[in-house]
Amino acid sequence: MKNFVFLSLFISLLLTGCQDSESKNPILLATSSGNINNISVVIENEMWEGSVGEALRKSLASPVDGLPQEEPIFSLNQMPPEAFSGFVRKNRLFVKIEKGEAGRFKIFDDPFAHPQKGVVITGQDSDEIIEQINKNSEEIIKTLRNTEIKEKQRRINKSLKEDEKLKNTLGVSLKFPTAYRYAMENEEFFWLRKDIPKGNMEILVYAVPLNQIDRDTSVIANIIKMRDSIGKAYIHGGLEGRYMITEEAYAPYLFDSEIDGKFAYETKGTWEMKSAFMAGPFVNYAIRDSVNNRYIILEGFTFAPATAKRDNMFELEAILKSAKID
Repeated sequence: MKNFVFLSLFISLLLTGCQDSESKNPILLATSSGNINNISVVIENEMWEGSVGEALRKSLASPVDGLPQEEPIFSLNQMPPEAFSGFVRKNRLFVKIEKGEAGRFKIFDDPFAHPQKGVVITGQDSDEIIEQINKNSEEIIKTLRNTEIKEKQRRINKSLKEDEKLKNTLGVSLKFPTAYRYAMENEEFFWLRKDIPKGNMEILVYAVPLNQIDRDTSVIANIIKMRDSIGKAYIHGGLEGRYMITEEAYAPYLFDSEIDGKFAYETKGTWEMKSAFMAGPFVNYAIRDSVNNRYIILEGFTFAPATAKRDNMFELEAILKSAKID
C-alpha cells in the first residue's frame, strides 16, 4: 500500500509541476525512448516465471488479429523492480506489478518522461493481481496501442509526402512519409507504394456509394465483394487472370471503428493473388461520409513473404488513422 501511495503521490506532484505553466521552476521531463510496441514489464522474476507472468503474456502478447502468422500485440521486456531506474524509466511504455498491496489498477500519463504511459497493477497475492490483469486487459491494451499510434504518427510527420492530389480529387487528407510514392492515380482511385526488403507496403484510397456496403445486412460480404472487384480492376499479378482477392478459406475480422470523428467499418484479414502463390495481411477502413453519400475506403496491405509483418501493418494503420475527410 505504501509503495502504491508513494508512486501515486510522486507522479501526481510531477504532473502538477509540469502542467503549471506559471511556475518559475517547472519540472522538465526527459524525452521518452523505446521501439514501437515494446513494453517494459517491471515485475519480480519469480512472478514473471509463474502464473502472473503467464497472465500478462496471455493478455499483452496475444496474437494480432488478421496476420497470417502469429505475432504478439506487444513485445515484452521483463525486468525486476530494482532495475527500473535511471534511463530505463524513460521507456515510453511500462507495466509495473506490485505484490502485497490492495488490488487496484491505474494508468499514469508521463510519470518519468514524455510521451509515456505507465500502468501500475497491485494485489495482495498472485490471484488478486491476475484478477486485475484480466479485468482491465482490454482498457490497458487500448490505451497502450493508442499511445503507440500517436507516437508512430509523430515520427511519420517529420517527413511527409504531399497529398494535394488526394485532397483535390477525393477530398481526403492523409499523412504518409516520403518513402511512399504514387504508383497509380486517376479520378477514382489512388495507389501508394513503399518498397521494403523482400516486399512492398501498399495503400489504396477510393470511394464507393453508401448502398454498396449498406444494401443489406451482410456487411462483411459486401466489403469482401467490394475489395475483390477493386482487386480485379487494379491489383494484378502480372499474368492474365491473376488479381488480388480476399482469402477465401477464412472470413476476415470485422470491427466498428472511427476515423476523423466518423463511423467506420474496420476489416482485417488476409489477401491472396488469384491463381498465384502470393498472400499477405490487409486492414481496410470503410469510413461513412453521409454528407457526400459515400464510403471513403482506405486500405493498407503488405507483401513480405517469410518475414514478420506486425510493425509494417502497424505503420499502415497509423497512416490510415491520420485521414481527414472534407
